[in-house]
Amino acid sequence: MNILIALIPALGWGIFPLIAGKIKNGQPANELMGLGTGALIVGIITAIIHPTNSNLTIFSLSLISGIFWTIGQSGQFISMRNIGISKTMPLSTGLQLIGNTLIGAIIFGEWTSGSQYLIGTLALVLIIIGVSLTALSKDKSAKLKIRDIILLLFTSVGYWIYSSFPKAITADTETLFLPQMIGIFIGSIIFLLVSHQTKVLKEKATWLNIFSGFSFGIAAFAYIFSAQLNGVITAFIYSQLCVIISTLGGIFFIGENKTKLELVATFVGLILIIIGAAIQ
Repeated sequence: MNILIALIPALGWGIFPLIAGKIKNGQPANELMGLGTGALIVGIITAIIHPTNSNLTIFSLSLISGIFWTIGQSGQFISMRNIGISKTMPLSTGLQLIGNTLIGAIIFGEWTSGSQYLIGTLALVLIIIGVSLTALSKDKSAKLKIRDIILLLFTSVGYWIYSSFPKAITADTETLFLPQMIGIFIGSIIFLLVSHQTKVLKEKATWLNIFSGFSFGIAAFAYIFSAQLNGVITAFIYSQLCVIISTLGGIFFIGENKTKLELVATFVGLILIIIGAAIQ
């Protein structure tokens, strides 16, 4: 049962990009607003079923971290439209792993011995090689452009802040969940206002993307329980299987074309990313 719970985050986080990618006429603004709404609904339901206590400071900081998450997700959605899910997800996951690892080592002092520095560096090298392999393409028009990498790199800062936030304060993870979901919803509204795309609130694609928000929100909440039941390390490793689901789903479910060489490179790259995540 514990392993099944550990697989829920992988399934939810792997499936929500596929839901967004499959919805017709969906653009990043539709996807982000729909996801934010769905995540908020999940947050409210879980707060009713499993109420927690929080103070104003923790609530406010948690909400802000949720807003930062939308920065990362907006970049991911834009990238999915530009270069496809099967290229975006490994690259985005790799950047998140690299950033979170370096933040943990440099800011939070999680690397305290020579062996940890050695293993951590090896993990980063494997992740970088893995990401490079998944981006391999023989088609010049489909190759990654510098602008695609820069977009994901800069917006991944939002993911790094969101992921690092629980380490920076002392609070039960369950207490952070609802305000973070509220923050994601507010961040989605801010994205619409800044990009002058409030018209998407009237579009069907936006409200269909609520289902991707359900998938994300359920996965995020299940991750809390997985960490409690299986330990943070095991829960994290299992959750990273989402990149396999989303990448292969992009190829076989969405129908993104790859040559045999590109498929082999993608499979090998995914394995290296998972190994890199596992040995950290």
